[in-house]
Amino acid sequence: MFRDIVKELLEDCLAQRQDLFLIDFEILEGNKIRIVIDGDKGVLVEDCMFVSRGIEHNIDREEHDFALEVSSSGATTPLTHPRQFQKHIGRTLEVRATENQKIEAVLTAANKEDIVLEWKAREPKPIGKGKVTVQKKATLLYTDISEAKVKILF
Repeated sequence: MFRDIVKELLEDCLAQRQDLFLIDFEILEGNKIRIVIDGDKGVLVEDCMFVSRGIEHNIDREEHDFALEVSSSGATTPLTHPRQFQKHIGRTLEVRATENQKIEAVLTAANKEDIVLEWKAREPKPIGKGKVTVQKKATLLYTDISEAKVKILF
């Protein structure tokens, strides 16, 4: 089957380049192959070309008519893979948790199960009037995150 051929070639490419990982793979109507990759140190055009050539040069065009698009995960694209979180440690994220809670915080740790966010918040003083700045910390499982994006600062 065409999908299996493409998937095997894609897996071979990624096995050769351990720094790259798959974000999305789909075959649309008319055998349009769409692949989105990311890398531990980002993705260069050459990385997309490497994956593209690894697939395109190993499928017989006489047997299969197809279009191929290999791209990188964009700066404003939500984070979906644990390796994406790991490469953004130290950056500010905008996270929406499953209870629709929004957190804007610095990502301080990420592993295969969860992430740790830290931020400062103004809260009422325990005694008396006024507010005090407190350091907050939250650990979120990936399953509790409905969306997470890197906040682009200018």
